Order: sequence, then structure tokens, then C-alpha cells
Amino acid sequence: MSPRTPAASDAWAARDAAVTGLPELSGVGRCLVMGVVNVTPDSFSDGGEWFSPDAGVRHGMELLGEGADILDIGGESTRPGSARVPQDQELARVIPVITRLAAAGAVVSVDTTRAAVAERAVAAGARIVNDVSGGLADPEMGRAVAETGAAYVCMHWRGHADVMDALEVYDDVVADVRDELAARLAALESDGVRREQVVLDPGLGFSKAGALNWPLLAHLDALSALGRPVLVGASRKRFLGRLLAKGDGEPVAPLARDEATAAVSALAAASGAWAVRVHAARASRDAVRVAQAWTAAGREPARHPQGEADSP
Repeated sequence: MSPRTPAASDAWAARDAAVTGLPELSGVGRCLVMGVVNVTPDSFSDGGEWFSPDAGVRHGMELLGEGADILDIGGESTRPGSARVPQDQELARVIPVITRLAAAGAVVSVDTTRAAVAERAVAAGARIVNDVSGGLADPEMGRAVAETGAAYVCMHWRGHADVMDALEVYDDVVADVRDELAARLAALESDGVRREQVVLDPGLGFSKAGALNWPLLAHLDALSALGRPVLVGASRKRFLGRLLAKGDGEPVAPLARDEATAAVSALAAASGAWAVRVHAARASRDAVRVAQAWTAAGREPARHPQGEADSP
């Protein structure tokens, strides 16, 4: 019997929906892997290891070699409590890296909340704008996305990193996140953004420090029901560190969360996620392919080619 419930069918239909501007990634038949390139000195996940342009480009090429389909370049940390950087500094960090990676043939995303940075990044070769604020941080973002025609990741967001933990108040986290993303989708359309440009992101870890992330992961179908593909960004986040905490209750360090991240990637892919955003691409590349095989087998009767048998 196929494992496809109506909810799962909705999620996979949304995953396979066309995303404007990414023809080479349509029809892949599996969840995509977005590799993170933090061109920042203070990322929670890698401590600024890829801060220089040369290091950022080198890391991006490594992620491609590990199986990443998309590279997400960010020049402003969104770790809890972090302060904003000036716009000119953000531009100086990301534009050289985007230019070189796009010229090398990578599908590049820019991780920014600023319309001016998004516009410059698209001009430099970025194909996706990944905005953790969903357009709330900069009222010009919707216009910029509409004019550039770039694909746009609209994340659930309630405030910048220095205040977001104080905004973790929900009646029903799944319903509230769904409704707030639906409102953002409507606002973007009113700014001229086409629905086909938009990917939705539940914003794991943003105004959701701990256990509230799990219901969102367990109910991705609620977001897929809005009719757009869903991106999941669980990689190395606090809620995984808390899940894996040692006997003293101390969360494990970010670099010790990659195996748990890959587990989330497999489960999210099997639930119909369009892409997973990760720091370590190889494990999640394998995880989404396992999910692809698993779900495909559930949709087809079990058959063996004549004369062929499985081996252990």
C-alpha cells in the first residue's frame, strides 16, 4: 500500500511546483540541498571560518563537490543576539563571492533582508533571494523581487536576532506560522511578486528556540497547503543541540549536530520539502536520496527484474 496520505500528496505536489527562474532544478524528483556559505566573522555554526572571499569561494566549491544543488551566500549573521552590520559591509562580503561562484556555474542564493543587497546580488548572478524576514525587515523587498524576477524564499519571522527570542509566543505554533506566512504571501503578491517566485520557510529557530520547532517539522503539510514549495533550515540549530544534550543538560556544540541535521533532512524530504538548507552537504545529499528511494518505492508495486535478486 502506498504511504501517500492526502496531506503527503499535497506536500509533494507543492514541492514539484515550478519555481520561476530555476529551470535546471525543476523536475529533479527529489528534495534539493542548499549549502550554506557564511561570509561572516561571527556565525554560530562555523565561527567565521569562511570569512574571506577566497575562503568563501573555496568552501562553496567544496559544497558543490559534496552534492549541494544551491549555494546560499550570507554576509550578516542571524545567530541569536547578533547585531546588524552596515549595508556597505554586507555588500562587500557577499558580492565578490556571488560573482565568482555564479561565474563558475553554481546556482547561487543570497541570504539577505535588504532589498538593495538583493538587487546587487541578482545583478552579480544570484538566482534566489533568501530573506529570513519574509519582506518585513525592508518594505522595498517585495518591489525588488518583483522587478528582478528572482526566486524568493519567504521565511516566517517576527523580529531581528537581538529580540527574536522574546517573541516566542504562540497559541498554536503550526496554525500561527501558517497564517503569518499566508499573510506575507498575500503582501508579496500585492507588491507584484508572482506566486511562482515564492518558496516558504517555517523559520526554525527564529522566535522558536526549542520544542516548538518539532510540531512545525511534523506538520510541513500545513505549509505546503498554501500551494508553494517549502524549504527547511534545521542545520545545526539550537533545538537539535538541546535534543542531543549530554547528561549534564549542556547542549552539544553546533559541529556535533550534523548527524541529527541529516536525519531531519531525510524526514523533511520524505514529507515533501522542496529543499533543505545545510552546512554539511554530503550527509544531507545522501539523506534526501534515501528519502527519494523510500517514497518512490511506496508509490509503485514491488517488482524484480526477471533473474535479478537483491544482495545483502
